Amino acid sequence: MGIMEQLRQARVITAIKTPYNDDGEICLETFDSLVERQIAAGVDGIVVGGTTGEGQLMNWEEHLMLIAHSVATFAERILIIGNTGSNNTREAIKATKYGFATGMHAALQINPYYGRTSELGLQAHFNAVLDIGPAFIYNVPGRTFQDLTPEFIGSLARHKNFIGMKECQGNERIAAYERQGIACWSGNDDEAHDAVHQHGAHGVISVATNLIPELFCDLLKSPQPELNAELTPLMNWLFCEPNPIAINTALAMTGAVKPVLRLPYVPLTQKQQEQGVALMAKLDKKHLVGEQTAAIIAENAFKLY
Repeated sequence: MGIMEQLRQARVITAIKTPYNDDGEICLETFDSLVERQIAAGVDGIVVGGTTGEGQLMNWEEHLMLIAHSVATFAERILIIGNTGSNNTREAIKATKYGFATGMHAALQINPYYGRTSELGLQAHFNAVLDIGPAFIYNVPGRTFQDLTPEFIGSLARHKNFIGMKECQGNERIAAYERQGIACWSGNDDEAHDAVHQHGAHGVISVATNLIPELFCDLLKSPQPELNAELTPLMNWLFCEPNPIAINTALAMTGAVKPVLRLPYVPLTQKQQEQGVALMAKLDKKHLVGEQTAAIIAENAFKLY
């Protein structure tokens, strides 16, 4: 099976969290333990240095090191997708070339944010990075404030290295893409069950799998509306503040990572943590990533860098 087919068969991909040491530097030992849990749960791939993994808070040396480390340690057991997108096309090209040179299986590419461009500029930007190797295209207008329309994607999808979309604009759009033969992965955890089982999505690129990987993988294997309804309040809580604030806090609360954050992210408030504790208490502890029962952490106990 070729790599493009392997990538398109991936059902559950985790936008993996990047953990830190007490000094605010990346903790590879903890990172490896988080990835091992994803592999054990049956996740098909990880996005390294995505929004959840805080690639936006890394310099390129850290970012590319983490992709290279992931490849060297895990590429034989799980798909490695490097977030090498940027609003600077030259930087995206450079990072994508380095990522493929270290052996990543695919890139995640985004349309230029803040410094928005024209549709012709978007075409030139994506063609430049797609020419380098296989890529998922990420449409998240909530962060870029520029929707990648179906008309635009219909043209882009003809590129030989276009894998498919990580789409955050809802299940109707996903269904329309899938009917056209354009592969889609839901970018919204709370919509992923229905996206796959009712709208034909290939899968999900998920935040919640950082915390509940086995349950989420099970959720997407077969239609389970009752389990989906049970997990939806927790999934919604994980987005009570802009991602990755809640997943950062949740994994610290379960002891999966140290309570160390990079600014501008700060932990959830005590009231928000109380809500999370109540939601996580409804699940068997074995389904949560982390060695301890979820507990509130004083906000002043977090180290911020």
